[in-house]
Amino acid sequence: MTSLLPRTTPHPAHPPQAPPSITSQSTHPHPHIHTHTHTHTHTHTRTLTSKPPPTPQLDPISLHRLEASRRAYYKRRTIYSATGFLFGMTCIWLTATSIELPPPSKLDSSKPGALPPSTPVVIGAAAAEASERVPTGTSTVPTFPRTLHFSDDPRAPKQEYQLLGLGIRTVSFLGIQVYVVGLYVSSASIAKLQAALLRKAAPDGATTLVAGEREELRALLMHEGRGEEIWSEVLREGGTETIVRIVPTRNTDFHHLRDAWVRGLTARAQRNKEEFGDGGFGEAVAGFKGLFNRGSVPKGRELLLARDGEGKLSVWYEDGKAGKDGKVESQRLGEVRDERVSRSIWLGYLAGAQVSSEEARRNIVEGVMGFVERPVGTVEGQVHV
Repeated sequence: MTSLLPRTTPHPAHPPQAPPSITSQSTHPHPHIHTHTHTHTHTHTRTLTSKPPPTPQLDPISLHRLEASRRAYYKRRTIYSATGFLFGMTCIWLTATSIELPPPSKLDSSKPGALPPSTPVVIGAAAAEASERVPTGTSTVPTFPRTLHFSDDPRAPKQEYQLLGLGIRTVSFLGIQVYVVGLYVSSASIAKLQAALLRKAAPDGATTLVAGEREELRALLMHEGRGEEIWSEVLREGGTETIVRIVPTRNTDFHHLRDAWVRGLTARAQRNKEEFGDGGFGEAVAGFKGLFNRGSVPKGRELLLARDGEGKLSVWYEDGKAGKDGKVESQRLGEVRDERVSRSIWLGYLAGAQVSSEEARRNIVEGVMGFVERPVGTVEGQVHV
């Protein structure tokens, strides 16, 4: 009987392998060793329409912070660069304007030390007078005369003034030179000045000072407070005729010079309102300011501030114009009769915490020490600095 179920043919687990040929020979060097090599290859396929893997997203707050930090960094760089540039240019300008260069000379000119043919040769007493010069320490104004001959009244004979000390006024931390200043005292007033200073150092009426007393007087004059008190009393007592001689080392103007003195007058009035706080002193300061309503002051021009025995201040300026005899003459700018004005200006060079020229104050004190060691009235014409 025939079955209706489908007939299934059993499949072997492994397909039959052909028996090895007896006549075939293996080319392997070792025919009994069989090598099996399995190669696994992993491939990833992506269709054209599939999307790429997502990229990581940054936080907007983090992006804002990074951008702000970047802007701050470049802003700091810009500020530092601009500051350095401005500072460098300022230093270059200050250096270029503060250094005095010698005038240019032609290639066919004579030797630097030679005199032109038209220069007269000074001999005799005039040569001895010309040699009485004191070095200042600057090439722009190399020397100051040891003596001056001056009279505020052109009709009166001129008096001799002797140099007590000099120094250079400088400004800013770079030490830019502005002018050379020297204090002169009338030869006829030396004995009065000597006696006034001796009374401060030796109240017992001594006519000279020994070594210990001289050192004590030097310390008092260099002291901020006591030095100002001593010089203020000496100037207030009167009888001493002095001159402050100023010669600019660079081109300046009257307003610049005036403003420095006015600042000192104003500061002194604020510290001592009892003595300087009245309206009369204010009017005197206004009159002093009016004397300097002028233009420029070229370097090398002489400016004299003369203080007579009563404290009256007169101002003279060498404008460079020649007189009838061909000599350069000074013109009188005016006067201020209030002795507090001249006394305050003098104290700005002689005493206080901040003087206009520390070098001038020190040299003036040394000049004073040169004659207080001698008896009163015996040092006229013997002051040497």
